[in-house]
Amino acid sequence: MGEKKRKEATKATGQFIFRRKNYKFMLIGIGFIVLGFILMSGGGSDDPNVFNPEIYSWRRIRLAPTFILIGFAIEVYAILLNPNPKK
Repeated sequence: MGEKKRKEATKATGQFIFRRKNYKFMLIGIGFIVLGFILMSGGGSDDPNVFNPEIYSWRRIRLAPTFILIGFAIEVYAILLNPNPKK
């Protein structure tokens, strides 16, 4: 029942659910996630018979997944953020 009232109130006022502050944090979070995937790429070998130990570098194993997890945490924060707290 509460969901129906919220949808009706949103339609009546023409407001978005999120505000500008929420979208800024969402873009920052997406940036962290993209940066993590960029850091994780590469390290392969052109010849499948040759092993390249660079695939297990610190950047790919520790740094990139950390950036991705931080990005997801920022996304959760952006969704839960209330940009206009009532005082």
